Amino acid sequence: MNTMLEGMLETALYARDLDQAEAFYENVLGLEKITRADNRHVFFRCGPGVLLIFNPEETVKPPAAGALQVPPHGTSGQGHACFRVSGRNIDAMAGRLKSAGVAIESEVHWPNGGRSIYFRDPAGNSLECAEAKIWGIEQDI
Repeated sequence: MNTMLEGMLETALYARDLDQAEAFYENVLGLEKITRADNRHVFFRCGPGVLLIFNPEETVKPPAAGALQVPPHGTSGQGHACFRVSGRNIDAMAGRLKSAGVAIESEVHWPNGGRSIYFRDPAGNSLECAEAKIWGIEQDI
């Protein structure tokens, strides 16, 4: 199949408490904050892409006249995102999470040899750190 798509640019998760989300993604996971817009959203640089954390109570509102015309969107319930981590750094990330009081829910050793760990952010979203080879992708980028 031939596609013009070049990869994922953004991944979005939702959290009602943006202060808590901002502290977790910036201080625990170590992501670089790009911007925050009041209680609507906070965005982070994540490798070659961007992680968007939206407050679902705000993103369902239509945009104001004169604002960027991003259509209302949102979800309810918990989402999932997986961060690409080299095999040599998974243990270090697990240690960083544990030292911040974040429980590792599961560690999976995939049949192809790749490994991942699962944990939750303060909003209950299921997060994963995994080697890219779980999807047959070369590890080093």
